[in-house]
Amino acid sequence: MITLNNIKEARKNLENIAINTPIAKAPILSKELNAEIFLKKENLQLTGSFKLRGAFNKVASLTKEQKDAGVVAASAGNHAQGLAFAAQYFGCEATIFMPEATPLTKVSGVKSYGAKVVLIGENFDEAYQAATKFATENKKEFIHPFADDAVIAGQGTITLEILDEIKDLEQIIVPIGGGGLISGIAIAAKTINPNIKIVGVVASGARGMKESFEARMPIDSVSVRTIADGIAVRDVTPKLLDIILDYVDEIVEVTDNETANAILFLLEKHKLVVEGAGAVATAALMHKKIDVKNSKVCAIVSGGNIDVTMLSLIIEKGLVKSNRKMNLIVTLMDKPGALMHLTEVFTKSSANIVQIDYDRKSVKLDFGEAHVTIALETKGEEHQELIRENLKQSGYRFKQI
Repeated sequence: MITLNNIKEARKNLENIAINTPIAKAPILSKELNAEIFLKKENLQLTGSFKLRGAFNKVASLTKEQKDAGVVAASAGNHAQGLAFAAQYFGCEATIFMPEATPLTKVSGVKSYGAKVVLIGENFDEAYQAATKFATENKKEFIHPFADDAVIAGQGTITLEILDEIKDLEQIIVPIGGGGLISGIAIAAKTINPNIKIVGVVASGARGMKESFEARMPIDSVSVRTIADGIAVRDVTPKLLDIILDYVDEIVEVTDNETANAILFLLEKHKLVVEGAGAVATAALMHKKIDVKNSKVCAIVSGGNIDVTMLSLIIEKGLVKSNRKMNLIVTLMDKPGALMHLTEVFTKSSANIVQIDYDRKSVKLDFGEAHVTIALETKGEEHQELIRENLKQSGYRFKQI
């Protein structure tokens, strides 16, 4: 069993290594939900994720012989970076197995700490199988990303920092993938104050732990698919489920669209770059999946290692959904001056053209016609309605996409 003393010992091991990450009030969420909402910003942790805590605590507990033999891990990215950092700190060799679709930023981060990376499998579980086989065959120490007492104790140090700063805390909202983070946090919180409510959040595309929690028995997912790659865990570890059943009060789920909304919200309103897994706790609050009215709540922002391409896509879609960007296909006569007359409509509407493409070859077009695909910066739904009305009055055929 992992105890509060184990977690306090882990805190000593992490002294001068892990950052005591900031905790800040979220004023917009607090007002909307009639609660006191705080964010624990583990995306600002060294290596960009809470995973450093557990990985470092585990390597610190190894014998000299184990360190000399080298360490192995399987990870979707954040545990890999934490372990690579710890291995470099203690001077031992690290080999990390990662799913083939792992974002480049996470692969590069691991390599920057001197670890060897092996990309294999479609998800964490396939990378895990390859890693454990390699560790056994080469007599190296396998460091599990969540089903390990020292790792769980390391993650639990987050609770100590939260409770040092927030008095009378009533709820902690925590992302769930494999379950190591919420296990450590819950053990520490419930031991210190059994009245603190612990709520886990899974991605709807990786909901094995939620289904297992509700059935009170392990139920593995057939497959996982989510933008929250850090919690895209297919199989449920019985040991972690037992801890969660003992210490966690509730588990909810959020969709990828809700997660994307939270990523954009945290970027725009809190100036935080957050990955999918790091945003799910905030997403659950934003979309009212948890009753927090009149409560003092802390949501864990667990990591910030998001792929730039994914972030760009989320921003683009977010601008369209919030009516700040408008994409149109307009049909016009393919003759000199036609495009100029079209742009005059947008000038009259005070809409800024940010991208334009001219197509006169499509088989869908009649001879003498052209399609113009245009992206516009807009100022909301009323502005977009004005643009549509001006296009109609000018006699243009168009489709919003």
